[in-house]
Amino acid sequence: MSRNTFRQASLALSIATGLAALSLGAQAQVQEHSQAQRASAFSKAQGHIESFRGRSLSDADHSFEARDLVVDEDGAEHARFDRRYKGLKVLGGDLIVHSGRQGALQSLRQTLNRQLQIDTSPKLRAAEANRIALQQHGGELLSKQPELMIYARGDLPALAWDVRSFQTKADGTPSEMHIIVDAQNGRVLEAWDDIHTAAANGTGKTLYSGNVLLTTNSVSGGYELRDPSRGNTYTINMANRTSGGSILKDSDNSWGNNATSDSTSAATDAQFGTAVTWDYYKNVHGRMGIANDGKGAYNRVHYSRNYNNAYWSDSCFCMTYGDGDGTSLRPLVSLDVAGHEMTHGVTSRTANLTYSGESGGLNEATSDIFGTMVEFYAANANDSGDYLIGEKIMIGRSFMRSMIKPSADGASADCWYAGVGNLDVHYSSGVANHLFFILAEGTNSPLGASPTCVAGNTRVATGNASLSGIGRTAAAKIWYRALTTKMTSATNYAGARAATLAAAAELTATLGSDYSAQVAAAWSAVGVN
Repeated sequence: MSRNTFRQASLALSIATGLAALSLGAQAQVQEHSQAQRASAFSKAQGHIESFRGRSLSDADHSFEARDLVVDEDGAEHARFDRRYKGLKVLGGDLIVHSGRQGALQSLRQTLNRQLQIDTSPKLRAAEANRIALQQHGGELLSKQPELMIYARGDLPALAWDVRSFQTKADGTPSEMHIIVDAQNGRVLEAWDDIHTAAANGTGKTLYSGNVLLTTNSVSGGYELRDPSRGNTYTINMANRTSGGSILKDSDNSWGNNATSDSTSAATDAQFGTAVTWDYYKNVHGRMGIANDGKGAYNRVHYSRNYNNAYWSDSCFCMTYGDGDGTSLRPLVSLDVAGHEMTHGVTSRTANLTYSGESGGLNEATSDIFGTMVEFYAANANDSGDYLIGEKIMIGRSFMRSMIKPSADGASADCWYAGVGNLDVHYSSGVANHLFFILAEGTNSPLGASPTCVAGNTRVATGNASLSGIGRTAAAKIWYRALTTKMTSATNYAGARAATLAAAAELTATLGSDYSAQVAAAWSAVGVN
């Protein structure tokens, strides 16, 4: 796909917010300033890591690679790093350096809880690790040479092989597995999929959002479905294939017909969802794109045939949407699904919550939370905000997941219990989804009554405690700050409680109130104490 700079289309942006997008020149100016600021912030943070070796659990065998930066309005900086030990990646070794506006170290936050002292000579050969991984999880190797790394998500760090395999699931979803094999004894320590799914599941004449205005790009002979004002986000038509595809083009800048009879209709939903999600993160959280670098991701619509899913992939930095089978699912291009998928990208560029166990549930919940916030932000009369996930795309059911009472889908957990991390991540996410609804709206909201959890090892809420919400804007600010400045790849539900409590205290001035007590009460209401 060409990366040439195109002239911006004449069609003006007019999404429901009414906020004008940055011009291309303004974007470049913001990015240039950000790059200089990032270099300075990362340099200071590296200095703190070296000066406080005991607190950063590092020594001369460690090195750190900068990944993300958050700068507060008062100039305080939160720099996120990935760790290497004797040149090897440390999974679970990431840390965040918090510096005050004058540059002084405030704190270090990390999951690693002990100094690494590991023999980096594997007893198990790479070929044997590959054999063990494929024997347990199937598929084909993405590379015959797995990556040797340090696995530090557990209490005792271990030398391990990261074996990557690819296969296609029964429903057509591609699978890009990480299979972590202990390099000393051959035990599979953990496995997860890098494909993050939605789990079933011009003038744009969309399927779900009515008629909307889009920013498109003018080219010779007409227009293409590309948005130069939002990092050149664009949409391609896969035409029911699983590879290839081409960017959608049109002669009169009117896209779709509000029905599936025009294949462009679903594309306009995807492009609109991308634009609204971009605007939400920029205007609410000050984030310029998924990776916070001003660059847009892209959409692939009409993927495969009768494909009942949508997914985010880091490898292509893109969202992929199926058309559904027409029996249980419609095309999966609704606003909340778009916001959900793009948020997987935000998570991967910040906390990078591993897609397994409780951290995987938090990863999925984060996408549900911000997919929901995108839906509210759009203020679209045809798809008004709610706390139901996928309600527009379901056939024969009212929703895919509910944040009000997650167990209403028959599989998700309302409450934390000792085995919740063993559930599929789309179902263990229910605990955080439930927490967010109670924190934002309270237990007795006009949007729905949300039961609370009682003592006992149960996944279904049966209590009726009464809590008031702090509002969805404040709740989202707290969750975003926790995600981007507190959580790490191995954060579990107890860690998420601590992260949101810290975030609430730090946002007191910004939000006009200290909501720490309400955050604590909401977590207790879902069984995380």
